[in-house]
Amino acid sequence: MREIISVATSRREELVDITADVGNVVSHSSVRNGIVSLYAHGTTAAIMIQENWDPSVPTDVVNFLGKLIPKGVWLHDRQDGNGDSHLKAGLIGPSETIPIIDGRLGLSQWQNIFFCEFDGPRGERKIICTVMTDE
Repeated sequence: MREIISVATSRREELVDITADVGNVVSHSSVRNGIVSLYAHGTTAAIMIQENWDPSVPTDVVNFLGKLIPKGVWLHDRQDGNGDSHLKAGLIGPSETIPIIDGRLGLSQWQNIFFCEFDGPRGERKIICTVMTDE
């Protein structure tokens, strides 16, 4: 089964918690045991599993990546000013695979799923969500 999750972003760089959206797709799939594969559609976006209990963690991720990969110093910036966005998305990666156990996401207590925006804001970003059973 495949569904598209749409997300609107409000800042140039932010992490958007999509855990509930992915959980809803898994629930509607009726898959009891298997995997869900998530793929960020775009070259300046990524998917990350990270802590969401402390709201400073997503901010720390954005700040760390900004220090590691600063804006405005890359060859691609001559084209459209988003060379850093491409590098950040490539470093984090466009996808994650999560187990489905007894019909639920197999995340630990502190894990959440984030859509990583590195070139926003955008009115619509798409995450391709593919659910597969192991039965």
